[in-house]
Amino acid sequence: MDSGSSSYRRFLDGDETGLIEIVRDYKDGLILYINSIVNDIHIAEELTEDTFVRLVVRRPADKGSSSFKTWLYTMGRNRAIDYLRHSKRRSVVSLDVCADDTATSNSVEDLYFREEKRRAVHLALGRLKPDYQQVLWLIYFEDFSCKQVAKVMKKKVHAVEMLASRARKALSEELRKEGYTSEIL
Repeated sequence: MDSGSSSYRRFLDGDETGLIEIVRDYKDGLILYINSIVNDIHIAEELTEDTFVRLVVRRPADKGSSSFKTWLYTMGRNRAIDYLRHSKRRSVVSLDVCADDTATSNSVEDLYFREEKRRAVHLALGRLKPDYQQVLWLIYFEDFSCKQVAKVMKKKVHAVEMLASRARKALSEELRKEGYTSEIL
C-alpha cells in the first residue's frame, strides 16, 4: 500500500483506479475513527461516504504538508464535527473494536481471558473524556504519530503528548477500579 498521495494524484489525473485504491485502503479505518467521534456506526459510514464524495466532487488539493492519511482523517473528522454541530448532540467516543490480540493460544480459558481483557479495556475507554478516547484511538489503533494526531485534532504536538499521557493514566485508573493490574496495559 502506498501512502495514498500517489493514488490521489492518479485519480486527479483521470485514473479512476486511484480512487478505488484510496477507498479500499482507508474506508474501514476512517469509518471506525469517525464512529469514535459520533458514536453511531451507521452515521460514521455515511460520513465516511460523504468524505470520499467530497474527494470526487470538490477534488481538493492535497497540500502535501502532512501524510495523505492524516489529511483524509482530518477531512473525516471535520465532517463528523459538522454533523455533531448540526445535530446538536454531544460527542461521546465509543471504541467498538479493539485491536486483535496477537497471542496464538487456542485454549478456551485463554480465549475467555483475552475477551474479558478486551471488554474491560472497551468499557474503561468508554468512560474516558472524548478527547482522551480520540487520542488513544488514533495513536494505538490507527498508528498515528503525535504529530499526525496534532494535525487531526487541531492541537499542538506538545498538547497531544500531554493529552496522550493523561489519557493513558486515566485509562489505567479506570482499569484499576475494575480490579485489573498493570499487566492488562
